[in-house]
Amino acid sequence: MTEIFKDYEIWFVTGSQHLYGEDTLRQVADNSRKIVAGLDSDSKMPVKLVFKQVVTTSEEVYAVCRDANSDDKCAGLVLWMHTFSPAKMWIRGLGALNKPYCHLHTQFGSALPYATIDMDFMNLNQSAHGGREFGFINGRMRLDRKVIVGHWEDPEVRGELGLWARVAVAWADAQGMKVCRFGDNMREVAVTEGNKVGAQIELGYEVSGYGIGDLLPFVDGVTEAQIKARIDEYASFVSMADNVRPGGDKYQNLMDAVQIELGITAFMEEGGFKAFTTTFENLYGLKQLPGLAGQGLMAKGYGFGAEGDWKTAAFLRTMKVMGAGLPGATSFMEDYTYHFDGKESLCLGAHMLEVCPSIAGDLPVTMECHPLGIGGKDDPARLVFNVPAGAALNASLIDLGNRFRLVVNKVNVLDPPAQFPKLPVARALWKPMPDLKVGAAAWIYAGAAHHSNFSQAVTVDQLRTYADIVGMEMVVIDEDTKLEQFRSELRWNEVFYGPKSWN
Repeated sequence: MTEIFKDYEIWFVTGSQHLYGEDTLRQVADNSRKIVAGLDSDSKMPVKLVFKQVVTTSEEVYAVCRDANSDDKCAGLVLWMHTFSPAKMWIRGLGALNKPYCHLHTQFGSALPYATIDMDFMNLNQSAHGGREFGFINGRMRLDRKVIVGHWEDPEVRGELGLWARVAVAWADAQGMKVCRFGDNMREVAVTEGNKVGAQIELGYEVSGYGIGDLLPFVDGVTEAQIKARIDEYASFVSMADNVRPGGDKYQNLMDAVQIELGITAFMEEGGFKAFTTTFENLYGLKQLPGLAGQGLMAKGYGFGAEGDWKTAAFLRTMKVMGAGLPGATSFMEDYTYHFDGKESLCLGAHMLEVCPSIAGDLPVTMECHPLGIGGKDDPARLVFNVPAGAALNASLIDLGNRFRLVVNKVNVLDPPAQFPKLPVARALWKPMPDLKVGAAAWIYAGAAHHSNFSQAVTVDQLRTYADIVGMEMVVIDEDTKLEQFRSELRWNEVFYGPKSWN
């Protein structure tokens, strides 16, 4: 889904002033274009970086911020103070800006020219204190922004900027994101409820409910040729169990599962939806729980949440945008069961059916069909696999009534020490950081859900940047977490984040 980055661009704006003369300003513009060309050509920058202008007055700052607001292609801005840019001229523009921005604190040259440096050089290269002036006005106005420090040719700086750009695009993609709920949430479950109006105000989600009756015409409209073509597509990259091959006793179940998948796909495409939910308690008219549909659509970049969990579905789409094209992948997930062994205790993550096959990496994936003990429908087809070992994280977006909170736990995925011959679902075995005892307790104290978004592509820093953009609380459970300190942070956040206007 890296093609999404072609729909957006990042604007590069340079701050300066007229004090140093037109020759200096021409040099400032020339240096800016060279920096933009260098950054834009780097593979770490996923989206087009466009040099807009050098701004030297309050009017110019306001105009470029106003234009950014009204341009749907602009996902965010990179702001650089080449010289000393008096910060009062930024007040009106920054006050009006409603796009995310990054303060790139860099300078054109990397080294001091000791033998030749003079005051002309000093006047031209003033990022060191120009950026501090700009930093003050942001602090004074209490504005959240990303600050990246270092030379623009440094690979680390370019990597940081590229990751920030991904977050900016993910934020843009979420504005007006249409989320489809087939049926309601699982009855009597609390965490999958939430304030949809508040989510639209704060996060941009447009969440709408539909009955299975709305979906059935799309399912019925799928042709046999389309079904067989999709099965052939699956067979090109997964191993097909004998009973789901043509002539097998579960081949019809696979055909039914694919028909549902293609019907949901058509519904999503016609409605312009980017995420969806299902629930096993609302299946009237469908032959089986659409688990394969969840897997197949997630692999194409859609967000998904089981049991009506629209918050997890929408945020999964956002995380998939952030990680598109990076090593690793992202999926809907659930903490399912434990292996208790002191400090080496583990968690087995899985779900009934709906885990995205993209997180299998290079490990084998098998198409299988087995009974499902809930839902009261035909045996559903599903993709079965393990998740490769390595660093990962789980993220849970929850509604606390007066605000949203994002809870993130870093985990370490392990190779299973034995096979799972009787567990026909996708699964990941991980050790939560700092360990299961502290990690699970912190997760529970924070009120995080049993559903989560699992990723080996997205970073904690990207999620923190996203939370800063939307002004949302985020807490992290990692290798340094101390439980009492973590609980204190939760208490402090009650005061800092306070009630939202939409409560």
